[in-house]
Amino acid sequence: MKLKFFIIILCILSVTNLRSAHLLVQMDKSQKNHLKAYGITYWALQNGISVKWLLNYRGGSFLMPYKKEIENECKFRGISYEIIADVQASAILSEISSPSVNMDAVKLETVPKIAVYSPSGKMPWDDAVTLALTYAEIPYKIIYDKEIIRGDLSKYDWLHLHHEDFTGQYGRFYASHRNNKWYKDNVKKLENLATELGFNKVSKLKLFVVKTIKAYVSSGGFLFAMCSATDTYDIALASHNTDICEKMFDGDPADKNAQEKLDFSKTFAFKNFKLNKNPYDYEFSDIDVSRTRRVRQENDFFTLFDFSAKWDPIPTMLCQNHNKIIKGFMGQTTAFNKKFIKSNVLIMGEFKAANEARYIHGEYGKGTWTFYGGHDPEDYRHYVGDPKTILDLYPNSAAYRLILNNILFPSAKKKKLKT
Repeated sequence: MKLKFFIIILCILSVTNLRSAHLLVQMDKSQKNHLKAYGITYWALQNGISVKWLLNYRGGSFLMPYKKEIENECKFRGISYEIIADVQASAILSEISSPSVNMDAVKLETVPKIAVYSPSGKMPWDDAVTLALTYAEIPYKIIYDKEIIRGDLSKYDWLHLHHEDFTGQYGRFYASHRNNKWYKDNVKKLENLATELGFNKVSKLKLFVVKTIKAYVSSGGFLFAMCSATDTYDIALASHNTDICEKMFDGDPADKNAQEKLDFSKTFAFKNFKLNKNPYDYEFSDIDVSRTRRVRQENDFFTLFDFSAKWDPIPTMLCQNHNKIIKGFMGQTTAFNKKFIKSNVLIMGEFKAANEARYIHGEYGKGTWTFYGGHDPEDYRHYVGDPKTILDLYPNSAAYRLILNNILFPSAKKKKLKT
């Protein structure tokens, strides 16, 4: 009888302890699947469970109240976790709060509504962000020019720009791919879309789009772009009062004085760059260093900066990782020449020896933007037509983690992020 009573007491204590326990999703090198860990954090937020992002603690771990449903999801998705007692969670938070350590805890409360600006079909290649979102099981909506023009951006907190050419030059693929069916189809589709939406040139449609996105950021939106969607976005803004497209792109020659008419006051990130006026060349300007860099693949790395978690929580969040040295990867836009980056832009990742930045961030109005160079973090040279990356092979990709840091960034409690 006494034994039975003792077992009942143990069961009661066990249930009580679980109710006061926490679940820690560690993000250091002990994590089996870093990428899906972001998805479980998003899932918790979807289910009304607040999460603390422990900046610089074990690679930027996530702490949340213990729920059996979360534990089951972690098991199902193959995510490492630890169940810790309330007193242990309190000790961790106490350690993090100490002024002597570069750590902080940021509360994630809201579920960010995510949109990806992307054409249907995504030819000629896949997109690392949609691959990451799909793999992490984070929901998103695809939008494009029609949705932008009818005002749908206001429905979303976070916008990613697929590898778009916002200058209206069809990716500068004319020399190498103008006879390919996918290229011809893309040109025809965009020209028809521009006409349908009331524009006589694709470049004018794209200019309207970039201006609308800029207004979205100003009003509090979060913008993230990779590869050619970074520099062509700023080039389009800078060339708002001139024609930079040659005849094969828009039916008439480019303005001979286009370079002199560039307005760098309109751009987010870049200044004083020079346009590449050769329409048969793959490059848009000298912002990108793809053609000029002399770096072998085995030596291609970039380093993430260390920021103060307590004083600079935004860049600290965006740089959370289990590695500080990240493998480089190429793209149509691989990295940014630092001499063309505006002084108010924050460089978060750089290859110092080559004077190039890979990961940059800035504020505009009430919102922020982040540009990340390169095409696919786990495919060093991703050529047109190459198969998409299978992320099951790279569940601990440090370079892909940077993308997903940006996904959770809008969830943070706003007053905590004021600097």
